[in-house]
Amino acid sequence: MNYRNIPRLIYKALRQPGYALRVFVVRLIALFFYWFGKGKAFCPEAITFFLTYRCNLSCVMCGQNNSRSNSKDAKQDLTFGLAENVIKEVSKFRPNITLFGGEPLLNKDCFKIIYQIKKSRMHCLVITNGALVEDFAESIVNSGLDELNVSIDGKGELHDRIRGMPGLYDKIIKGLNKIADLKQKGNKNLPLVNIQCTATKYNLEHLEELLDVAPLASADSLTFHNLIFTSSELMDKQKIVDNELKCKSEYWNGFIFDPGFDGEILNKKFRLIRKIWKEKVKTGKFFSLDFYPNFTSKELEEYYRKDFRTKGTCLSPWITAYVFPEGDLRPCLNSDYSFGSVMDLGFNSSWNSEQALRFRRLLKNKSLFPGCIRCTELYRY
Repeated sequence: MNYRNIPRLIYKALRQPGYALRVFVVRLIALFFYWFGKGKAFCPEAITFFLTYRCNLSCVMCGQNNSRSNSKDAKQDLTFGLAENVIKEVSKFRPNITLFGGEPLLNKDCFKIIYQIKKSRMHCLVITNGALVEDFAESIVNSGLDELNVSIDGKGELHDRIRGMPGLYDKIIKGLNKIADLKQKGNKNLPLVNIQCTATKYNLEHLEELLDVAPLASADSLTFHNLIFTSSELMDKQKIVDNELKCKSEYWNGFIFDPGFDGEILNKKFRLIRKIWKEKVKTGKFFSLDFYPNFTSKELEEYYRKDFRTKGTCLSPWITAYVFPEGDLRPCLNSDYSFGSVMDLGFNSSWNSEQALRFRRLLKNKSLFPGCIRCTELYRY
């Protein structure tokens, strides 16, 4: 378990104690299965439904924009019927459900799926680019959604330029304030609104401005994400593993680029952000601040070096699963390796299928695969 994630878990515990307790218990059990389960896994803590490959933006730093959204399956959405079957099957152990994409709000059944998740008494989070938040504000508040994660990369025109849509920033702020007003009128605390900002060469000089954006957006928290990127060298090494597993990791190709800055510069910027945030808290403008992965200064600087090699182990396939529009249950967003089809086998049979055991055993034997080195899932658990 990554102990530097403890502050974030404590914050979750204060805001959502039942959720945090379940997370803690399930992760302890998952760790036991990692060491002694011989490839088998306990019930997953989290399941991500990939609602659609489609997206209404063209973000300059997005690896999916350069790979997955251009695939042959780009127009396929996860159907309500498929989602409903999985939800009913997994409701016995109540995992946390994340709705992702593409842009999940483009799926016409998105809110039907949220209603079904909440009807089954499970925690639900939506990750969105925010372009449709204003249009669906009432549905978002009335759905019972627990958390809404919205991407904002900077103030005003900077965000619009990065995301490729003029006027988007203002539209997002209006939408989030509309959600805040609806929550207040309905005497509701949910959904919690989390602003997500990925540090890139395009917004590096302006990251601290997000500290002004969070209160404007009525956000409960602000998280700065480190950039996900890889290299052709690592992907060549990944192909050796893929050949052994008889799969492909082509979705990583969209992340082959140089970040355009080094960790030392970002480290200084993060220190400045922490300092400004502490001053804002003193004035009563409180929202939680997080950095993900939560590196030490030394680790942050190493992460952005070309020769970076981590000694970590990936626990993700023992803790989380991804359900894709075509019905595949996968251990990873950027590999097409499948544990099985939830349409044919169901979720539970796929989760501990022979394919799943084979994948986990090989991963445990190697600690991690070459493509995992800068995958942020490596640092989540």
